Amino acid sequence: MPVRKAMMVLYRVCWLVFVALVLIGVLSEPLLPFGLVFVPAGAAVIIGLVLSRTGPRATSRSRPAVEVAPPVTGRWSALNSPADKVPSHGTHVYGQTYAIDIVAEPGTGPGEPPARPPFRLFWPVVRRNRDFPAFGAPLLAVADATVVRARDGQRDHLSRNSLPALLYLMLIEGGVRDMLGASRIIGNHVILDLGDSTYAVYAHVQRGSLRVRAGDTVRAGQRLGSVGNSGNTTEPHLHFHLMDGPDPDSARGVPFTWRGVGVPAGGETFTVEEAGETGEAGERIAPVREGDVGGAG
Repeated sequence: MPVRKAMMVLYRVCWLVFVALVLIGVLSEPLLPFGLVFVPAGAAVIIGLVLSRTGPRATSRSRPAVEVAPPVTGRWSALNSPADKVPSHGTHVYGQTYAIDIVAEPGTGPGEPPARPPFRLFWPVVRRNRDFPAFGAPLLAVADATVVRARDGQRDHLSRNSLPALLYLMLIEGGVRDMLGASRIIGNHVILDLGDSTYAVYAHVQRGSLRVRAGDTVRAGQRLGSVGNSGNTTEPHLHFHLMDGPDPDSARGVPFTWRGVGVPAGGETFTVEEAGETGEAGERIAPVREGDVGGAG
């Protein structure tokens, strides 16, 4: 077992032992003196800090950005982008050093979907997924690839884009998901083998939307599934990143760039036209990059 994978397993075991000791102490006679109960939690915190600050190997850091096609079409804005900081999500865990989150930002013209709901302090506490224009949007293969993992059995939960819901996510739900493993953090997901030790991760996929399964080969531009709100999320969106192995627990991040788009900075809005408007399937016309700023989630 790779060292990083072993450390992730030990990290979760320490948290589970801590929770078990606390529950036993509350429900019956404590097994250990009060102070020793917190030893597993302290060990988990230390291991977590080490993992979150351990980035790609020197060989990975020296790799040029891998150019792939955009995974969506339409008008979107970027959040938590590696164009602004690395690691983009504040941690190297799960191979997400160069990860990006994007949310759909429809236009304001006639026939356009409703605008993305803004963050609210207190009300409404949660929103339905269909209130967000990203929910159900097609996810496309960024290159010719082989599917190594495809899972879509987790539910799509309500939004967490109010202060009470966000606190619940950060203080309770996120910690529980972290203890249960990477699949509960990234939710329903697809992992593609692009070749040359490069794997693409699509996280938070809509439940039951996948059109592929492990072992399938896909072509660039082929629909894989739909954007959802499963896993550790505040609202329906796509979390995308490249990594150097198929297992998020042991892989390290690989930089990417989207053909014709580059790497959008946080708040930057970009548009990718649908394939087919210029000819052969699987190709996209050059996207239009816009100067306006999308909302934050």
